[in-house]
Amino acid sequence: MLVFFCKWLSKLPLGCVHRLGAVIGRLSWHLDQKSTGIAIENIHQSGLCKDKAAVQQLAKDSRIEAGKSLMESLFIWGAPQSGLLPLVKATTGWHLVEAAQRAGKGLIFLTPHLGCFEITSIYYGSQHPITVLYRPPKLTWLEGLLQEGRQKGQVALAPANAAGVKKLLQALKRGEAIGILPDQIPRNGEGEWADFFGKPAYTMGLASKLAVKSGATVIMAFGERLPAGEGFHIHLSKVEDIQTPALLNQAIERQVSQCPVQYLWQYNRYKQRRYAMQKLQLKQSGMEDKH
Repeated sequence: MLVFFCKWLSKLPLGCVHRLGAVIGRLSWHLDQKSTGIAIENIHQSGLCKDKAAVQQLAKDSRIEAGKSLMESLFIWGAPQSGLLPLVKATTGWHLVEAAQRAGKGLIFLTPHLGCFEITSIYYGSQHPITVLYRPPKLTWLEGLLQEGRQKGQVALAPANAAGVKKLLQALKRGEAIGILPDQIPRNGEGEWADFFGKPAYTMGLASKLAVKSGATVIMAFGERLPAGEGFHIHLSKVEDIQTPALLNQAIERQVSQCPVQYLWQYNRYKQRRYAMQKLQLKQSGMEDKH
């Protein structure tokens, strides 16, 4: 049924898809109080709003954008590549890609939960090979839909496990591109604690390790959702240094600050994984002992 729905959705104009998503977003603002609370708390923590009213407004607007994100993702999964490329109305920073390709050490695209994070790899994959790291869904019956929906053109997927990491390294050795969601919470033992908007967040170490090991060019990719279903504007910016998770989070902060309304604030970035939290507490205890 979901496959059928994605195929049906892909036949609609993007503006209709976004209007449907906006309705879902407004409903979730009122009905899903847990996610709404997380969004409000995270926005307040970010310090991007001047007062409580601004926090509330940004939280509400971002929930609406999140609804659009959900529907456009299903729309993209159901659509052929040829129907999606015309929706990219502009790209900024493509010269960075060309310079990285000349350098020959590969590219690492960092695509946070900001705007349309599905369109960036598809656009790049229409011209060059790219391997994208993904976390297999807990519902195994979704695997086929996800694989078919994302692997368009020269896009390949690598699962978030040892085999997938090996696949990413092989792509970089060939001078190709890889894509990573850098603000996704890693599994226990696969990350480090680093401040994100002034609060410790368990942060992946993989992106930093791959960048250091390969010498690849690191580019932040943001698919801005244009108003009225007009399409997308892909923004590319070079990240000079992500040698540590702290620097990685700083780069994500700069990107989010450019368009905070399209960030997925309801994503629980500060989720406390038991093993990781124990390590943080031991670290803090050790620091206190030294003082």
